[in-house]
Amino acid sequence: MTDLSPTEPRIKPGCDVTNTTFGAYTELGACTRIAHSHLGDYSYCDRMCDIANAEIGKFANIASFVRIGATDHPLEKASLHHFLYRSASYWEDAEDDADWFAHRRSRLAHIGHDTWIGHGAMIKPEVTIGHGAVVASGAVVTKDVAPYTIVGGNTARLIRHRYAAPVAERMMALAWWDWDHATLRAALPDFRALEAEAFLEKYE
Repeated sequence: MTDLSPTEPRIKPGCDVTNTTFGAYTELGACTRIAHSHLGDYSYCDRMCDIANAEIGKFANIASFVRIGATDHPLEKASLHHFLYRSASYWEDAEDDADWFAHRRSRLAHIGHDTWIGHGAMIKPEVTIGHGAVVASGAVVTKDVAPYTIVGGNTARLIRHRYAAPVAERMMALAWWDWDHATLRAALPDFRALEAEAFLEKYE
């Protein structure tokens, strides 16, 4: 019997899950918080991640202590403090600011298929991480990351391309992440043994 399920996410102890949907064979590491998000098929995060307002594709590899969709404070107002929008916690006759929370939830971060987000990285709201991209440990990503590139630093900048552009384009066209579970299993020896171009030559 496998550890992971096609119908139920594996959620380790201490997780806090709010209004989130899960694809097949997904996993949350211990003490992770995830809210208003979707975790695509085969994607997982390690322990103590903080994810909000995110659309995460298939086969995403999210290391420990990653933060995705870090929420903002109201910079343009007289105060930054959350008494402005979590007002019911402070006064019995005040309501929380529903419009502010709706605004936050509308600012989705998008994580592509077959991505790797390194330990302690932060992905800001409304940022898109392209398919096959790698975000280095500790990076702070404030702008979109192109497919099959590797970025790092604060703020994150291009380190190098993972594949040459023609290979990246062919890999995205192949879109192996949309293969069914049985097809993935049949191709497993080639995923393990072949480098990208050889894999493409066999499966295109």
